[in-house]
Amino acid sequence: MQSLFGFGQSADIDLVLDGYENRKSADIKTEEGKKERHLLYYDGETVSGKVNVSLKKPGSKLEHQGIKIEFIGQIDLFYDRGNHHEFTSLVKDLARPGELMQNTSYNFEFANVEKPFESYTGSNVRLRYFLRVTIVRRISDIVKEVDIVVHTLSSYPDANNSIKMEVGIEDCLHIEFEYNKSKYHLKDVIVGKIYFLLVRIKIKHMEIAIIKRETTGSGPNSYLENETIAKYEIMDGAPVKGESIPIRVFLAGYDLTPTMRDINKKFSVRYYLNLVLMDDEDRRYFKQQEITLWRKGEKARKGGAGNAQSPTMSIPSHLVCADHHRREPTVESDADAANAPSVENMKREVDSPAEITSSDLGADSNSAIQSPLEANPSPLSD
Repeated sequence: MQSLFGFGQSADIDLVLDGYENRKSADIKTEEGKKERHLLYYDGETVSGKVNVSLKKPGSKLEHQGIKIEFIGQIDLFYDRGNHHEFTSLVKDLARPGELMQNTSYNFEFANVEKPFESYTGSNVRLRYFLRVTIVRRISDIVKEVDIVVHTLSSYPDANNSIKMEVGIEDCLHIEFEYNKSKYHLKDVIVGKIYFLLVRIKIKHMEIAIIKRETTGSGPNSYLENETIAKYEIMDGAPVKGESIPIRVFLAGYDLTPTMRDINKKFSVRYYLNLVLMDDEDRRYFKQQEITLWRKGEKARKGGAGNAQSPTMSIPSHLVCADHHRREPTVESDADAANAPSVENMKREVDSPAEITSSDLGADSNSAIQSPLEANPSPLSD
């Protein structure tokens, strides 16, 4: 009886995107940390293709209340899985309520779709774009989802100020560090130097690390996750006054994303260069400096997919593009530098860690953590 009225019939849905043979694809992490590969799109590009519906029981009808396809941009917070925060939602009807008696195909097109944010999977949040086809039925819908990856291209002006700062520990250490730029594209090279102007403590080790800081939620539901992306030893042994240590870090080999700020008021992703010094008593001192990462557009991108358009390159509002300012210095305990507590006064010995509060981080909870390498120390004579 169910088969007679179409209730026992089911169908398979296959979604084929136009130009998939020539379109580039990109990897993105799943929640489990595995990598998946999907077709790559940019902001403003048309998303089109064909939906193929194949009946599982030939000769038997499939009753439905309509067939539709949706293009969705969505943010999922892992601590709030019951709610999906959609920032883009487009719907097109493929078929009115009726019956399917044979395999059927439907063409669709979402023209010049706005895709304002980059696809991202982090420790506590995921931003995804996907197409969802739904055959609406009285008892249970038949649903098929296909993900795509979106990259946000940017174009920064030629003016890209270097980062130069003097830090120190009063009467003990006075150094100057300089990085060639404050904004780097994802395949760039960070070039810099460390100058030792005064050395009265025995430094035995120095390293530089790239730290990613992911902030999700707000208020009591705010979560901060730090991840050390890369770590380089740049000095082993005691420096002397006047010595200069070069820095060269290649970014292309690491899994980096563009800097993101207040994405739909749900999360931020920022990057820091963390300079760490260790003395012969294993006390650790560090100074963090925020940098901006951005995705550079290709000089000539083949349009492969029939209706693909050249993406517009701009400075998205969610990228951090303000000038960097000097920040107070910080001290690092044996814990990871990114999680170190703030210290108001410069200390020669590391105090017992105190719990970090929003007041310690200033008005912006994403600002760099404080340290006892004192910024702008008064002139010191050796």
